[in-house]
Amino acid sequence: MFAAERRQLILEMVRANGAVSLRELARVVQTSEVTVRRDVRALEAEGLLDRRHGGAVLPGGFTRESGFPQKSHLATAEKTAIADLAASLVEEGEAIVVGAGTTTQELARRLARVPGLTVVTNSLLVAQALAHANRVEVVMTGGTLRGSNYALVGSGAEQSLQGLRVSRAFLSGSGLTAERGLSTSNMLSASVDRALVQAAAEVVVLADHTKLGTDTMFQTVPTDVITRLVTDEPPGHDDRAATELQALADQGVQIAVAGPVGTGGESTPGRPPRRDMPLPGQRRSHGPGTGPQLRSAASMGEPQGPGERARVADLRRR
Repeated sequence: MFAAERRQLILEMVRANGAVSLRELARVVQTSEVTVRRDVRALEAEGLLDRRHGGAVLPGGFTRESGFPQKSHLATAEKTAIADLAASLVEEGEAIVVGAGTTTQELARRLARVPGLTVVTNSLLVAQALAHANRVEVVMTGGTLRGSNYALVGSGAEQSLQGLRVSRAFLSGSGLTAERGLSTSNMLSASVDRALVQAAAEVVVLADHTKLGTDTMFQTVPTDVITRLVTDEPPGHDDRAATELQALADQGVQIAVAGPVGTGGESTPGRPPRRDMPLPGQRRSHGPGTGPQLRSAASMGEPQGPGERARVADLRRR
C-alpha cells in the first residue's frame, strides 16, 4: 500500500470512529506502528487529525468528545485486560459505585459473577450488564439521560448520591495526567463523577495507556484522591505514557498493570496477568469529614505471606 493510500485509510478510520489506537491502525493497514505514527504526524500537520498518546483523534482540542460507538472500538483488548484485573479487586458482599464508560461496562460484565455485591451506578450500560445477575443488587441514580454515553447526569443524579457511603468507586474518563488527575470533556459528566467520588472511601481509576498524558477540559478526580490506577502495559516506544505512570506513582497512586491479552481476552500464557509498581511512600489517607475508611488502600496490594512479601520486595529491587 502506498503512503497516500495508507493515510487516506487512516483518516477514514478516525473519521468513522472518532479515535483509533496506533495498534489498531497498524493492524488494519498492515504495517508497523512506527510507519503509522509517521503517517499520523503528517496528517496532523495538514490539520486533518490530532495525535494522542498511542492513537489519533478527530481535531477539536479539549472540547471534543467521542460518542459511545466510537469509544467502544478503541483499545478493546486493553480494556478487556483492565476489566479482568479490576474485577479481581472486588470482594463478595461489597458495596461499590461504578461510573459510566466503555471500560467500566466491561468491568460490570465481570462483576455479575460476584455474589452479594451491591452496585450503585449512573450508567445504563453498567446496569444492563448486571441486570440478569442473580445475586447482585443494582441501584441506579436519578437524573437526565445523556444519550452519547447512556449515562444519567444533572442535579437529579448528584442529589441521589448524597448521604451514600460505599467502599470504593470505579471510574473512567477521557484523560489522565499526574498534574491534574482524571478528566473528561463534558461538564455534566464531570460533576456526577465528582459526586460518585464523594460517596466512596477509595477511588480506583480504569484507564488504558492511550489516555495517559491526555488532558481534557473538566477535572473529575484530582491525583491526590486517586487510590489506585488499573491500566495496561504501554508499548515500548511510548516513553511519555511510562513517564506519566512513574509520575503518578511518585504522587502516591498505586499502579496495577494488566498483562497482555490474546484474541480470547485471556492473559498471554507464561506472562503474569498483573504487576504492581513499587510506591515511593505511604498512600495518603482521607482527611476529616470524608467518612470512615471502609477498606485501606494498603490492604488492596499488601503482601499476605512470606512468599508474597518476597515477590514484592523483588519487584521493588528491579
